[in-house]
Amino acid sequence: MANAKIIEQKQQTVNVVAEKLSSSPSTIIADYRGLNVAQVTELRKQLREAGVEFQVIKNSIVRRATEGTDYTALNDILSGPTAVAFSGEDAVAPAKILYNFAKENTALQIKGGLVEGKVVDESQVKDLAQLPSREGLLSMLLSVLQAPVRNFALAVKAVGDKQEAEAQA
Repeated sequence: MANAKIIEQKQQTVNVVAEKLSSSPSTIIADYRGLNVAQVTELRKQLREAGVEFQVIKNSIVRRATEGTDYTALNDILSGPTAVAFSGEDAVAPAKILYNFAKENTALQIKGGLVEGKVVDESQVKDLAQLPSREGLLSMLLSVLQAPVRNFALAVKAVGDKQEAEAQA
């Protein structure tokens, strides 16, 4: 009886992890071995502030959660202690925070993850982390959109100034 209860609890955990994998815009898997309690606490704090859920999950649970999905390629990176960061709304946030934290704390190793339903490796996670933030991208887009209007306004002003100078002469 107790054995059936344990199996049911594990199945519920697998279902929760599978739901998070499919619903999260990005999921980053890292090896946290070698981090002390203070470092892990600081990392969790940074992730929590960005709306990212950070959990230590057994590899067997993640493997079972990926069975029958397109995410089975994640099984290749599931070895050793595994911590999983599930993003809330911002797909870049977990990659950016983990990447920046790993630069300062070499014990944290990014293994790979899922981004928008695609399995990515460590280098792709680092590329994602180096992208500008959403606000930065929006400001770049806005400046690109404003440039033609600004240049047109400057050209009109220059023509007006030239005509005014000719009229005074």
